[in-house]
Amino acid sequence: MRHTKNETTTLTLTRLITALDHQHPTTITYLKEEKDEAGRRTGHLVETVRTIEIFDVVVSAAGDILLKAMDRETSEARTFRLERLVAYTIHRTANTVARPTADARPARTTGLATITVLYPVDSPIAARVQLLADALAA
Repeated sequence: MRHTKNETTTLTLTRLITALDHQHPTTITYLKEEKDEAGRRTGHLVETVRTIEIFDVVVSAAGDILLKAMDRETSEARTFRLERLVAYTIHRTANTVARPTADARPARTTGLATITVLYPVDSPIAARVQLLADALAA
């Protein structure tokens, strides 16, 4: 298990992109916002452990790096902010959860903009991370 506090964001992102490239599932310890009985956010962050299958990495309009992934427990698409990742383990097995098709995806949420970073598939991971970092800075 790798703890994100012990490594740079670039190194964490590089390893997660490698998992994406090789289609390996990842178990993450993540801080999610707690909700009350009525479903309203309380502002408190609680740790949760999930096994996910990453299928995309995007940057929000606010500058957050987002991991788009399928949750193995619920088989639903989820989005995770990289900054809330506490620890992760990349497995050597293959992804098993089917991703939603383009027709089944909901329309983009109003107010959330993403930056698409295009790079050659055979580009080294470090170069792709640098392209993503450059897109964040823009």
